[in-house]
Amino acid sequence: MKPEVTIYTDGACSGNPGPGGWGAILRYGSHEKEMSGFSEATTNQRMELLAAIEALGSLKRPCKVKLYSDSAYLVNAFNQGWIENWQRNGWLNAKKEPVSNADLWRRLIALSETHDIEWIKVKGHSDNKFNNRCDALARGAIETKG
Repeated sequence: MKPEVTIYTDGACSGNPGPGGWGAILRYGSHEKEMSGFSEATTNQRMELLAAIEALGSLKRPCKVKLYSDSAYLVNAFNQGWIENWQRNGWLNAKKEPVSNADLWRRLIALSETHDIEWIKVKGHSDNKFNNRCDALARGAIETKG
């Protein structure tokens, strides 16, 4: 039986594009781990994706994951079949243009094949303490490095 892990993620950008940060919280039983990182020149969407990539990539074995994000871009891509469409269409979007951030999407797809992931959308900047903490981690990464 796979371990059950809860992950919260968020990304932030100071300007878009601009310096960015990401934050993640991983919870397993009574254990909790916070992670964050910084990118010098990026976009908010890339930081949202990177938060999920870094959190999932830190898992040491295949897990059953509930991943919470306030990014509709991230959650909808998995829950609404965007990824399957992009792959079927040669990484072109509905407008027949190259999919933005395809490099990160490919990394996320590989991780999603390792883990059983339930992608859950949360309302950003509201009453979810873990989402708010991830936002603070992401913004803190920008402030300390930027």
